[in-house]
Amino acid sequence: MLSSFSSFRGLPPVVWTVFAGTVVNRLGYLVTPFLVFFLATRDVTGTQVSYVLGALGVGNLLGPAVGGLLADRIGRRPTMLAGLVAASVGQGALFLAPSVATMAAAALLISAAGSMVGPAASALLADAVDAAHRQRAYALFQWGVNIGTAVAGVLGGFLAAHGYWLLFAVDAGSMLVFAAVVAFRLREHRPAAPGGATAAAGERRTDGIGYGVVLRDRLGLALLPLFGVQLFVYSLTEVALPLAIHDSGLSPSVYGAMAALNAVMVVLLQPVVTARLTRLPQLPVQCAGGVLIAVGVAMTGLADSVAGYAFSVVVWSVGEVAVAGIAASVIANLAPAHARGRYQGAFGWMWGTARFAALTLGVALYSGLGPGVLWWTALAAGIACSVATLAFHGRVARRMDHVLAA
Repeated sequence: MLSSFSSFRGLPPVVWTVFAGTVVNRLGYLVTPFLVFFLATRDVTGTQVSYVLGALGVGNLLGPAVGGLLADRIGRRPTMLAGLVAASVGQGALFLAPSVATMAAAALLISAAGSMVGPAASALLADAVDAAHRQRAYALFQWGVNIGTAVAGVLGGFLAAHGYWLLFAVDAGSMLVFAAVVAFRLREHRPAAPGGATAAAGERRTDGIGYGVVLRDRLGLALLPLFGVQLFVYSLTEVALPLAIHDSGLSPSVYGAMAALNAVMVVLLQPVVTARLTRLPQLPVQCAGGVLIAVGVAMTGLADSVAGYAFSVVVWSVGEVAVAGIAASVIANLAPAHARGRYQGAFGWMWGTARFAALTLGVALYSGLGPGVLWWTALAAGIACSVATLAFHGRVARRMDHVLAA
């Protein structure tokens, strides 16, 4: 196990700093899982809850787009700082909000500001690590997310039993700690574009101030929706899995156990798998891992016991570990140096869209047309999009060769 950590050796200090800050930050992602319970204590029930949860979803669509744009315009560090501080303020505002409208506004601020951080951090990693080693950097980043999330799952239940205010305090505090890390321990690593600063400025004038640079990249535009569908299928593990467990007559603690099983597997396996798979071509590995995720998610429809659900979780967890860092690395390698924030913003927006679709379309398919329709749709879409990524293997490899040659 210890030898597997060699897959992360040689990464620059900035990557480890972002990793450590991410672990601390993710320790504070406590409010969202318990938000429905907190709202009930404030007599917010029924359709009113959907207003607050919907605001969270909308914020996850707005934040990445804004964060990617700002990361390229004002810098990675300022964008991360703005997002973390604003999200921390939002936590306090949500706890103190006197009405449903103000709660929804605070929820929108939390998710929009919080999701600004990811594209800026991803662009910072791309700036600091060369193209050949970015997958390892992003895999380490994702590992930090999972470590923090796993601990937060245990910590959240304990704190909630002693008062919901503790959840808000830890969330806000962890964001401010990460902000302090960004302020005092990180530096910008933005390289000059080929041809020097003058060329970089010329590229910016040609690209404008928005996402035109991404929209003109045909290869990127082809891959982003494929990754988005794969992310949609994966997001069903957070949305439809608890519905299936409930409909099987099992207690909510079973879903907690499944979440813990996934967290433990990812935390333990990520260094091992990364050490072995980073030597292989990225898109074939992405395809294989995506197929595993699709099959594992679809197997949820066959489960009706704890053992059955656990087996399905094992399958899609292995797929999750296999694809860790690949999509973000591919998108980073496609991006010009001056537009990495916007490329990561587009990828983050696709991630937010996938989760929003899982919450809306996924639940609608499950409840309206039946669970079987959802599971078969997930299987077919997940496998089709995973296999379709192989069609772009040659083009991505050629673009990668061009980047390495530059």
